[in-house]
Amino acid sequence: MYDPASRHAPNAAFLLPALFAASASEMAEHFAKQFTDLAIGSETGKPPPPQWVTPHQIALQLKTVRLRDFATSSNGPACLLCTPFALHGSTLSDLAAGHSLVTALRDAGVTNLFATDWHSASSDMRFLGIDDYLADLNVLVDELGPPVDMIGLCQGGWMALVYAARFPDKVRKLVLAAAPVDTKAAPSVLSTLADSTAIEVFREVVRLGDGLVLGDKVLKLWGPGVVEAEEIRQLLESEESHGSSAFIRLEAAFRDWYAWTVDLPGPYFLETVEKLYKRNEIAAGTFKALGKLIDLKKIEAPLFLLAARDDELVTPPQLFAVERLVGTPPHEIRKLTANCRHLGLFMGKRILREIWPDIVDWLLKPATMARNKAASKIQPAA
Repeated sequence: MYDPASRHAPNAAFLLPALFAASASEMAEHFAKQFTDLAIGSETGKPPPPQWVTPHQIALQLKTVRLRDFATSSNGPACLLCTPFALHGSTLSDLAAGHSLVTALRDAGVTNLFATDWHSASSDMRFLGIDDYLADLNVLVDELGPPVDMIGLCQGGWMALVYAARFPDKVRKLVLAAAPVDTKAAPSVLSTLADSTAIEVFREVVRLGDGLVLGDKVLKLWGPGVVEAEEIRQLLESEESHGSSAFIRLEAAFRDWYAWTVDLPGPYFLETVEKLYKRNEIAAGTFKALGKLIDLKKIEAPLFLLAARDDELVTPPQLFAVERLVGTPPHEIRKLTANCRHLGLFMGKRILREIWPDIVDWLLKPATMARNKAASKIQPAA
């Protein structure tokens, strides 16, 4: 979930009265009223999904996800871009010309590139949990031919990390960008909200969606009604002037992406809240996936950890905690903090132009030879 209107905090005003309620049942009742009020007379039809801008093919279609094939060559290991499965769609990785991570990766030399495109959950998917998504992710990796390189973005990052620990021989190198891992390391507004809100509130969200978390309803509660053009320009680090035809097209692409939401299965949503945020199970070593306890020490693959200095959702320490949790040798781990906000890592023109090509340089070279040219362009991590 992302609110572009605030540099520091998501718009959680709808929850504040609930947080001060006398009991968990009162919190749930308060939220139910807010959520139900939105549903009355609000069925105006869902906008069409935003389009991917980079030419590609569909390589595989599963119940939870489609595999998009951006490969221009089959040489070298396949690289799988693991996009977030959260409130907004996977096209955050391919927003527009000059603001496409997919294009940035291909132009820098990742020619055997694929991306996950998670389906918005339908009613027949309302019982799916995290294991179902990890199982389908495993099918994708097997389809590509392991070991693969994985790039995990935000919520797709912790999923990629858990996958790499569950199947360490199937991941050659791992890049994590703004991935929440140790959610207690340094609080963000999102982690604080998720941890401090009674689970009954989140269960009420699922109940009111008949087993799903309805993205369009949550967006109306979470985000601003209007995103200012200047806010979009800053987030995307656009060099185009207001009113220019180029910026008008870019603004429209962002608004299309922001307006289109995905629905989440209730179990997946509740498991994420409880396991990742309330109990911090990945960092605590108590996370179970596909029948086994996840031990991050089993990960010995080279790692690249990329954080955003002004991230509203995932503070850098939540990601950089990975360094002490995995079995990767210290000399095979790179940590960088970019001078941007959360979305800037995936959509910001400067970051895509200056930072990601050097990550690709690291990705394509043997682990001991990967160079860290990006260090001079961004702030070094503490």
